[in-house]
Amino acid sequence: MYTMDYFSTRGATERVSSAEAILKGLASDGGLFVPASFPQMTLPEIEALRDLSYEERAVRILRLYLTDYTEEVVKGCVSRAYGHTFDDVRRAPVRAVGDLEVLELWHGPTSAFKDMALQLLPQLMSTARSKTGEQDTILILVATSGDTGKAALDGFADAEGIRIMVFYPDGGVSPVQRLQMVTQEGANVSVVAVRGNFDDAQRGVKEIFGDAAMAKELAALHTKLSSANSINWGRLVPQIVYYFSAYADLLADGKIETGDPVNFTVPTGNFGNILAGYYAKRMGLPVGKLVCASNANNVLTDFLQTGIYDRKRDFYQTMSPSMDILVSSNLERLLYHLTEDTGQVAAWMQDLAEVGKYDASRLLPALQEHFWAAFADDRATEEEIRAVYERTQYTLDTHTAVAYRAAEDYRRETDDRRPMVVLSTASPYKFGASVLHALGENVAELDEFAQMERLHARSGMEIPVHLAALHTAAVLHEGVCEKDGMPAAVLTFARA
Repeated sequence: MYTMDYFSTRGATERVSSAEAILKGLASDGGLFVPASFPQMTLPEIEALRDLSYEERAVRILRLYLTDYTEEVVKGCVSRAYGHTFDDVRRAPVRAVGDLEVLELWHGPTSAFKDMALQLLPQLMSTARSKTGEQDTILILVATSGDTGKAALDGFADAEGIRIMVFYPDGGVSPVQRLQMVTQEGANVSVVAVRGNFDDAQRGVKEIFGDAAMAKELAALHTKLSSANSINWGRLVPQIVYYFSAYADLLADGKIETGDPVNFTVPTGNFGNILAGYYAKRMGLPVGKLVCASNANNVLTDFLQTGIYDRKRDFYQTMSPSMDILVSSNLERLLYHLTEDTGQVAAWMQDLAEVGKYDASRLLPALQEHFWAAFADDRATEEEIRAVYERTQYTLDTHTAVAYRAAEDYRRETDDRRPMVVLSTASPYKFGASVLHALGENVAELDEFAQMERLHARSGMEIPVHLAALHTAAVLHEGVCEKDGMPAAVLTFARA
């Protein structure tokens, strides 16, 4: 068995194991860890996934990257992650909606696709901690645009030797998303609202990671920082699995033959979800185009059409808040894989930090070989929710609606009729007011829970148990800080 090493996108000198990459989160030079190579899956190996459970598929894919974890350990991690907390035995079922396929990634305990990774990451991290002999407390810092925060809190609550602190933009998440976070129980958790947007919160977390004085203060408290954002390799690797799983399900349903290319459309914010699809493609999965779907914060649409990344633009608070992002951190990994030039990647990231833009237009042919981009503003998103519901009686959440619209745009503009899978990233119940408004309902007088009941009446979909339970949950976290108050908040929590 080969050994998979990892190194930074900004300098390939530091080689680490997967356990070390997962524990560290971010490389010491500020770069992101990438695997030294793409392990390959042959078509017969992909076809063999057809008759396996989601958990069995996951073990086969994960073992290719987590070579320092034994097969038994990976099986245990996967079983604990997916065995009891998902409300569908298939974990990530594929459902035909109109003439597209929808991959439902929201059957986990927080009703968002982040559960697919964040139920597994704590298992991988706890194992990594014992494998490396780490004695210090691991303090997980998370910046969230809505879904990651709750999914990480749920995954890490009361984990031994690990504490977690989540920062979210004050007023920048949906009411249900906020309630999910501020009612989180657990002796090792903290939730703080930041006066600013998601990019402010994410920048603040990255700066804390790069602060040597902070690291020294935390070391005196026997504490080391790590991340549960998609900058952490342990967040990204579980996401590769569901691309293979969706393909295997299409095979099992007789909708494709082995080797047939399949397109995927992904609602995209931080670029982690769609990057996992690129990894799957590089591993041998027959992926045609990866359609990158953005909302009005369409920095990625512009980048994939011009090769120029420019975050100096208006920021919009939209009805798809998990995609309200102007700095897509995982794009750095793609830039490395397309150039294999750590110096160039470091220079582009420096340009982004210092002047707010960089020019990678020389990569445009390579980018467009794999990706196609489109965006939908709030009006188009509402139109899509309504149109799909009227046509199919299927209820999309706001993020999935952006993707469904982009998938239709792609088919119309390219005439590519290959099978298309749309990644559905959240239950419509997490964004009930927006979904109901799109369906023509007046929700002004309804609280979040009355909205859920109304949506249930319209959609026929069951209300997720854990969302209904928020009605009686106590608010436990009321902290708010300024952008520049984040380091002090971290130290206060670390000392507690």
